[in-house]
Amino acid sequence: MEANDPRVRSVQRILLAEDDDDMRRFLVKALEKAGYDVVSFGNGMEAYERLQEEPFMLLLTDIVMPEMDGIELARKAAELDPDLKIMFITGFAAVALNPDNNAPKDAKILSKPFHLRDLVDEVERMLAA
Repeated sequence: MEANDPRVRSVQRILLAEDDDDMRRFLVKALEKAGYDVVSFGNGMEAYERLQEEPFMLLLTDIVMPEMDGIELARKAAELDPDLKIMFITGFAAVALNPDNNAPKDAKILSKPFHLRDLVDEVERMLAA
């Protein structure tokens, strides 16, 4: 492998919070296939606890979850690491866009349903920025 080969780049770590088990497995598989290191949790509270332990490049989170929703997770995550990139995956885009919820301003929103290729492309764009 050559130095400019994309497989040589440092592995970028993604923290995924998604309460739907099937969706979470599907997303992890797609992102790992694209070359990312993915750590996943079924709720925002567990994801937040892990964020306190180690850094990640991107937080990919559903909005509607038990214990701690994705918006609260994103707010707390941004307080821990202002450089953390945040993407919401949701069937409720209007919730994320509501200015009253204080979601991080630079967060990207990907509305369900989406094609896995669209997710991977958007993750690549965010991490390259």
